[in-house]
Amino acid sequence: MSLFDKVKTIAREIYRADDVVADKSVRDQLKAWEAAGYGKFPICMAKTQYSFSTDPNLKGAPINHVVPIREVRLSAGAEFIVVICGDIMTMPGLPKVPSAEVIGLDEKGQIAGLF
Repeated sequence: MSLFDKVKTIAREIYRADDVVADKSVRDQLKAWEAAGYGKFPICMAKTQYSFSTDPNLKGAPINHVVPIREVRLSAGAEFIVVICGDIMTMPGLPKVPSAEVIGLDEKGQIAGLF
C-alpha cells in the first residue's frame, strides 16, 4: 500500500472521514520517500486530540468530514512517517547544546548563564 493510501485508510476507517486532501507537494514528498525505500514505514497522524476530525470544535467522533494534510515529516531513525493534519502545533525539538552547559557560578558565587 502506498504511503498516501495508508493515510487515506486511517482517515476513512478510523477517523470516519469522507476524504483526505493534500497539496501536490505533500503527495510528491510521500512518493519520493517511497522511492527511497521508506514506503514500508507506518503512519503517525498528528492532529487535534479533541476530535477524530481536525476541527477541535467537532468533539468526539464526527462522520463525513475531510482531513486536510498540511505537512509530512520523515522520522527515518524511528522508522515512521508523521502526517501533520489541520491546524496543530507540534512540540519543538531540543537544541544541540543543552542550556545547562552554559550555567555556572561567577566569581561572586552568583548563578550565571541562566538566561
